[in-house]
Amino acid sequence: MEPHRHPPVLDMTPEGEFRQPPTPPQPGLLDRILARVGGVALLVALISGGLVLAALAVLFVGLILPVLLVAGLIGAGSIWWRLRRARQQGRPVFVVMRR
Repeated sequence: MEPHRHPPVLDMTPEGEFRQPPTPPQPGLLDRILARVGGVALLVALISGGLVLAALAVLFVGLILPVLLVAGLIGAGSIWWRLRRARQQGRPVFVVMRR
């Protein structure tokens, strides 16, 4: 289904000639300067947004790295302790289970 479209407007003089639509005003010096400043501001905003995302990634890694290290140390310590106890009791260190 097409969106609702308005029919074209035909602007005619009483003599039957078509009138030309008014030409849009040409952008002035201030308009061109503001367009350029706006473009630069948009570029700066995009760059700063990217830097914020990179900073958040570094912060996340900085927060998760100590947790990862502590969890790894606890796991390694647990395995070391269980192997030590198994050797002291004369049990096999590794057991292969078959069905």
